[in-house]
Amino acid sequence: MISIVLGTRPEIIKMSPVIRACEKQHIDFFILHTGQHYSYEMDKIFFEELRLPAAQYNLDTGSGLHAEQTGRIMTGVETILMKEEPDIILVEGDTNTVLASALAATKLGIKVGHVEAGLRSFDRNMPEEINRVLTDHISDYLFAPTDIARQNLQKEGIAEDKIFVTGNTIVDAVYQNSEIAKKNTKVLERLRLKKGEYFLITAHRQENVDVRDRFQGIAKGLELVYNEFLIPIVFPIHPRTLKKMNEFNLRVKGVIPIDPVSFLDFLLLEAYAKLVLTDSGGVQEETCILKVPCVTLRDNTERPETIEVGSNVLVGTHPNDIVRGVKLMLEKERIWRGPFGDGNAGMKVVDTLKKEL
Repeated sequence: MISIVLGTRPEIIKMSPVIRACEKQHIDFFILHTGQHYSYEMDKIFFEELRLPAAQYNLDTGSGLHAEQTGRIMTGVETILMKEEPDIILVEGDTNTVLASALAATKLGIKVGHVEAGLRSFDRNMPEEINRVLTDHISDYLFAPTDIARQNLQKEGIAEDKIFVTGNTIVDAVYQNSEIAKKNTKVLERLRLKKGEYFLITAHRQENVDVRDRFQGIAKGLELVYNEFLIPIVFPIHPRTLKKMNEFNLRVKGVIPIDPVSFLDFLLLEAYAKLVLTDSGGVQEETCILKVPCVTLRDNTERPETIEVGSNVLVGTHPNDIVRGVKLMLEKERIWRGPFGDGNAGMKVVDTLKKEL
């Protein structure tokens, strides 16, 4: 039996191909939702939209300080694992849910599989970096999305026989859900946008939105971008980001603020954008897959493959660097190769577990 542990919406999206592969192969599994960012009731629409089975357990952990949240998740996950006694738990990514669940399982002698293992920003100031490094070192099966990720794990002394290069499940998710999105969402019509005639931005990382100077740099950069190109900039605003925008009294000319949208809506907004600016790791991957130029508002990335193939550029948060990055990426031809696999990562994860277990 497999326990699939999810805590945030990106985890739901990236684990959806694994869930579908389990269903297709009639694997016994259950979904545990920790509610790290939202309650399960708020996230149910994601399960319904992606046509996934409901979570069997919902912890409704909620937000909080890192140690407080991690402790609550560990306690809740441990109780359920003791009751269900799965053979293995699967976690995805680098959140507090991932580390807490891996710790709880390891201490109970339950095997851990880490999907999207081996990513490194090499910046220990990022909470996500701590989560992913520690999770990798206590996992039994490390599903690395690329050869670069595999090499990172090997350099840290992780045994070769624990590492499996599968590709990234986000490729599966984009392929599987793009057609659903095109048939079922009307987000461009709703927002009165035309294909290829808007920029898209996301910003949520605490090292950006919690630091006044960095957030002001992003805001000024967006204003310069709008003045240069006179193209509307659509901004689905994360609740954390909105709170900080109000606190710092940031208002940006040319930016169209909207409420957070569903994954299918966001997928279409990405696919038809002229260019995307972001501080999200997942968005760097998705734009690469969708052949949309990306400008990353960070000083480092755990997705160096996107830089190597030319789909993405790192610019930090200085306003002039942001404008230069946008100009550079708009001149690029969208002919880069996809570095994240063939869209069968979910099935490869499940096939590996069937052989190993």
